This record gives sequence, structure tokens and C-alpha cells, in this order.
Amino acid sequence: QSLISSSKWLQRYGLKINKLSLSQILSQIGFQHRKDYVTTLGKAVASRYADGLFPQYKRAQDGSVYNLTAKKELILHFVDCLMGAIELYKRRMEWLTSESRQIFGVIQEQCIVIVLDFGAAAPTEFDLCRDALSMVLVEQVMQIVRFNLIRAAQDLMKWQQKCTAVSEHSVKSALTWLWKPDHMTAVSHASSAEALLEAMGDEAVSS
Repeated sequence: QSLISSSKWLQRYGLKINKLSLSQILSQIGFQHRKDYVTTLGKAVASRYADGLFPQYKRAQDGSVYNLTAKKELILHFVDCLMGAIELYKRRMEWLTSESRQIFGVIQEQCIVIVLDFGAAAPTEFDLCRDALSMVLVEQVMQIVRFNLIRAAQDLMKWQQKCTAVSEHSVKSALTWLWKPDHMTAVSHASSAEALLEAMGDEAVSS
């Protein structure tokens, strides 16, 4: 799947854009049971002409009542559409909560700098972090335009001096660089801040 935000995904595949929200379906399978204000009674009174003629549905949100007039075939059509929408939502949720996306979310920017700050991670945790970063490089960074890696250390470590165009070759190079450094002891807060400032100073990222 392409790296689009959930809000943009809903604009393409959501219930409303496909006329499958509750209010949209109700307007296509029936009509609202109206209330008119009766002056002598001083209140709104629901009309009774349709009582018993049609099945009715009452919305929990606002208490409005709809008379359902659609034929069975149309109802079944909407059932099929909604089942398809549910399946689409399930696949989206599975995608969002799998692999690198469950850790990093969905990358939206076309140019990024990933700052590696492993802190006081133990050697086993260090490798787990690198596994996760490898996933995000292969699954998501491959779909954007430019990237770089910076590692917070006593002496700042950069994969490239500035953001580099994404290609199969550059991602492989970044993976090799990621797995080359040995585990190091925790760095100071100053080193972490320096790495962040260096990342933010890249013209491609800040533009």
C-alpha cells in the first residue's frame, strides 16, 4: 500500500465518500418521519399517516425516526457494500499495525533524516532496534524521495553529509552502514541534541 495518512485514506475509501454512512443509507432506503409544530398544542407532533404502513428505524444519536420503504434487493445491496467496507477497514488496520508501521507509524514526509539514539540499550536491544530500523528502510523509506541517517555519539556519525536520493543502491548502503557500528555506551544528552540539530539543519528537510 502507498504511504498515505488515515485521513487521506478515509477521503478515498471512507463510508461518507462512498455514500455508506448511516444518514446517507437511510435517505436512500426510506424517508424521515416528520414532526410539525401544532400551535394549539404548543409543541411538535409526529405525523401518524405512516403508522403501521412501514417498518421504522429510530436513530440513537438524535431520536429521529425513518420509515423504511426500500425493497429487499436494495437492502441486500447495502449489506454487501457495508461488508466490503468492513473488510477494507480490517485490511487497513492490519496493515497499520504490522511490521515497521506498528513502531514508526506511516511516514508522510518525502524527505527525512532518521536520528539514531540508542541511549543505554543493551547489546540485544541494540540489535532489535537495528532490526526495526532495517524494516522501516526497506518498507517505507524506499517509497519516499530523499533520506539520511545520523547516529548520536560522542563524535557524531552520519551516513551521508546530507540527504541522499532514495534508490535500491542507497538503501542497501544505508543498511550496511546501520549494521557496521558496534554497540557503544550511552551518549550524553548534549550528543542527542547535537544529532537532532544536525538533522533539522539539513536544507532538504527544512525546506
